[in-house]
Amino acid sequence: MDFTWTKDDMAYRARIRAFLKQELPQDWADIARHGPGSREQTEFSLDFCPKLAEAGLLIPHWPEEWGGAARPPWEHFILGEEMWRAGEPRGAQYMNVNWIGPVLMKFGSQAQKAQYIPQIAQGKAIWCQGFSEPNAGSDLASLRTRAVRDGPDYVINGQKIWTSYAGLADTCFLLAQTGGADGGRSGIAIFLIPMDTPGIEVRAIPSLIGHGDIHEVFFTDVRVPASVRLGEEGEGWSIISYALANERVGIPRYEMGSSELDAMVAELQKRGRFKDSVVRVQAAAAAAACEAARLLVYRVVDGRARGATPGNESNLARVAVIAAEQAVADFGMDHLPDCFSGTDHMSMLSHHERAIVTGIAAGAAEIQLNLIARRHLNLPKGA
Repeated sequence: MDFTWTKDDMAYRARIRAFLKQELPQDWADIARHGPGSREQTEFSLDFCPKLAEAGLLIPHWPEEWGGAARPPWEHFILGEEMWRAGEPRGAQYMNVNWIGPVLMKFGSQAQKAQYIPQIAQGKAIWCQGFSEPNAGSDLASLRTRAVRDGPDYVINGQKIWTSYAGLADTCFLLAQTGGADGGRSGIAIFLIPMDTPGIEVRAIPSLIGHGDIHEVFFTDVRVPASVRLGEEGEGWSIISYALANERVGIPRYEMGSSELDAMVAELQKRGRFKDSVVRVQAAAAAAACEAARLLVYRVVDGRARGATPGNESNLARVAVIAAEQAVADFGMDHLPDCFSGTDHMSMLSHHERAIVTGIAAGAAEIQLNLIARRHLNLPKGA
């Protein structure tokens, strides 16, 4: 595979960088420091994303009928790389354009498409995903939130946890069981729930990764019409699989890690400490990890560009991205621990805090390794 960028690709990347240089304010590092789910960054994204949309840089990979330009998958990843290199000023809305919008296009009713897709395309929507539960984290088949049919409605009871952006979200992409007592994948359905529906309670969870980023969400006798169900009962698992295939490699965290590694090396050079061979070897290992993650992600993108059937590549790429982020974070903590306190190196501190959740968000590292063991290495499942 030849991953050399074409002149058009390089011009597109330059265009995005010029846009970011023009639109990001001088205090952007301070805004980004609060975390993607904070009120500060959410308010910024609701101003920034409509500008992206107007410039044709929010959803260029989407079909033309939904406001996109049907641009190739490679341009979508160039856009994602540049956004993450800059600290992801789209905030929570990267999720909308990466997978929520495409899922709605594929599985949504005409009414659901008309209601939600234009809002996303304009950069004016904030969503959260109701996946994990206290006793069902990455094992979504074990979820216990239930949606019971009651005439034309469903009544939903249950709890979600680690729900990013829930405090300020307009809509929740909610997974719930509609099957029998045994539950399992076959009984999962998906509901598009307005967050102001009576019976929903959101509680913020204090964390290191940013104020307002993660929450507990409680559903108590939440009554919604059947029209909010996405797809059919029992179809939820196939929809989730489609969504996660987009999400797991849709966040090019390796780009932010690579950028921060460059900043760390520059700081060590400034201090006269980069001549140490131990430091240089560890920096080289972290840089190699970032490039390995990049190339594995590119394999996935290449498959999409050619219309190939998705395989195990996304799981491999996901694990590589986790390893890269951890290698960069470890390098910084080993050699520049003072940069992770105070306000002098905000971007490094922001990267370190985001790297904490890399091995959890979009599917825990352990789950990815299990999938690789079974599907890629053909190892037997443990007892």
